[in-house]
Amino acid sequence: MNEKNNTISSITYDLIKKDIIFGKLKPSSKLKLDGLKNNYNASLSTIRETLNRLASEGFVQAEEQRGFFVNSFTQKDLIEISNLRVLLECHAIKLSIDRGDTNWEGNLVASHHKLHLLEKEMQKDYKKNREEWKKYDWEFHLALVSNCGSDNLLNLHSILYDKSIRYQMSVPAYRGKSAEDEHKKIFEAALNRSSKEAAETLETHILKGLEHTLSIFKN
Repeated sequence: MNEKNNTISSITYDLIKKDIIFGKLKPSSKLKLDGLKNNYNASLSTIRETLNRLASEGFVQAEEQRGFFVNSFTQKDLIEISNLRVLLECHAIKLSIDRGDTNWEGNLVASHHKLHLLEKEMQKDYKKNREEWKKYDWEFHLALVSNCGSDNLLNLHSILYDKSIRYQMSVPAYRGKSAEDEHKKIFEAALNRSSKEAAETLETHILKGLEHTLSIFKN
């Protein structure tokens, strides 16, 4: 595959995944190849390749003789994703803090500053800033664990984070001040090189997010 095709494949993958995460492509909906081809201006082979990749990551389900579907929402799946995040992310943050250097610290300070400013705006208008919040929240969580020294751990963390955010984006309300305070506490513990406190607060943060997001299943 040449460089141009690689670029097209990457763009198509990013666009479709984004639309799944933010709910433009609804849970359990069928992904029709011809429609996707037109909507994303990509070849059928690129669309198939993208959907197979998303299926391997757990965002899409491939059913024999029926085609591709956006993965459905289930309470069991959400709980499992959150528990795996606790397991992997809390381990990664300990490793990252223990290995922390000035470059890591500078990146962490910058990412928290951007997130903190946006969280103030989020309390005024959650829906308006959702995509930007997802970006800054991801940058902060990534900065926390980025120095863990394991590419495999970071790749798994990235997939789990996006799955978790997909559920969060379906909730019409933002957790607000409590989430902001948790981020600040994690940030301060990381700067103080208190890996135990940072991991414990991160676990609380993830599980509080789970509790909040479970509200989508309450009718």
